[in-house]
Amino acid sequence: MLMDTDMIYYVLEGHELQNDVQTMIQVFLANRHYTRTEEVTDAEITVKSECKKGIASAMLYRRGEEVSRWSMEYDEASLTEKEQKLIIKRTIYELLMKETGIRPQWGLLTGVRPAKLISIMLEEGKSDEECMRVFVEDYLVMEHKAELALKVAKAEQKILEGNKPEEISLYIGIPFCPTRCLYCSFTAYPLHQYKNRVDEYLDAMFKELDWLAAYSKNFIMKNIYIGGGTPTSLNEMQLERLLQKVEELFHPDENMEYTVEAGRPDTITREKLRLMKEYRVNRISINPQTMNDKTLLGVGRKHTVEDIRRVFWEAREEGHENINMDLILGLPGENAEDVRNTMEEIMKLDPDNVTVHTLAVKRASRLREELDQHDMTTAETLESMLNIAAEYAEKMGMEPYYMYRQKNMVGNFENVGYCHPGKEGVYNVQIMEEKQTILAAGAGASTKTVDPETDRIERVFNVKSVEDYIGRIDEMIERKRVGLPQGGNV
Repeated sequence: MLMDTDMIYYVLEGHELQNDVQTMIQVFLANRHYTRTEEVTDAEITVKSECKKGIASAMLYRRGEEVSRWSMEYDEASLTEKEQKLIIKRTIYELLMKETGIRPQWGLLTGVRPAKLISIMLEEGKSDEECMRVFVEDYLVMEHKAELALKVAKAEQKILEGNKPEEISLYIGIPFCPTRCLYCSFTAYPLHQYKNRVDEYLDAMFKELDWLAAYSKNFIMKNIYIGGGTPTSLNEMQLERLLQKVEELFHPDENMEYTVEAGRPDTITREKLRLMKEYRVNRISINPQTMNDKTLLGVGRKHTVEDIRRVFWEAREEGHENINMDLILGLPGENAEDVRNTMEEIMKLDPDNVTVHTLAVKRASRLREELDQHDMTTAETLESMLNIAAEYAEKMGMEPYYMYRQKNMVGNFENVGYCHPGKEGVYNVQIMEEKQTILAAGAGASTKTVDPETDRIERVFNVKSVEDYIGRIDEMIERKRVGLPQGGNV
């Protein structure tokens, strides 16, 4: 009934909780355009959210005529901001659930880190049962999702409880890819257009890394993560330059998690695998996204399933003992059986980590521009896909250890990291739970400092453009000198 328009309008009256209203509407009516207006017009669909005289209401209008509403009473005298947000979201939830027939599995939760809410409750001394009750009764989360959040929160706690104030991590961004995938919204530039500027980019980034190394001398570096883009889109000589620089400045050892996103099999060679092993990289990611050749071609990845298998076994032969594989569920044209085939193939390889992503249709992706040209997965199908992935993770002896969500995810589901015991991606947990300072170098990279006493977070951003980053590298360093705690010391 509500799928016949690309534009959703909404009106607020008696409150200003615009973000809560819009994100709740997006759960039910995803991948549209959302516009706030001051009053109901003759637009195809308008949702009105109202708080007035102890009654909160959500109303649905079609072409200016009210067709449905859902209301609940509240105590104006004792209403907290948190309670008001829940009430506002609850009215929209009930209204749109009735109209669409969709029952969102995460209920009223629209934030990116559901496990963090449980972590906070556990820190406050709440029992597992109390956490479950709050999720199921207050936030309307389905029981199996509440159980997943609880399991992840406990796994993350084991990692985070070992944090020390002097420990930090480092992210290094390589923003180049052989081709841009259909769904990609990251800072990533086609290598063929920038191949003559890659060395220049590395020179600029090395200057930034020099500064960060000097800054970090008073800290203990715990994790290094080289991501992108696709870091292995660098040629062998360029990759060795980068690895040498990291070795020179940060001296990685067995006490440090050192990850390189090898990513695309079409960028990986045996020599690159040897180099990473030689320079003490102890975790790599080989990301198929799917193990179906037709889908790989459709999303713009210029490699085959056989390439994935070959590269994976070459990595094992070169001594890589901690390999992650990223998958995306809900890729255009795929069904539940395609996912089952992918998981069967992944199980044969037996990686150490598997990260299962739900497709998110990002504004900056080609997919968002071409949405009407693709056969998109329904929320119901995606639910069965997630269940299949979880089933196979269990078969492989893996447990969920981290989880996060994104805007515009199909079905408002989640991304989950699974691993064999002792193979957790520690950096993934640190960046998601925001309990550790993460310094960052490269175009589009964001440095995030965390005050261990107050949990206050400060961010310092780099420009996204490769050209701007190269030309303004001194400015990027100055931003950090001014913006980081004790930055004036270096």
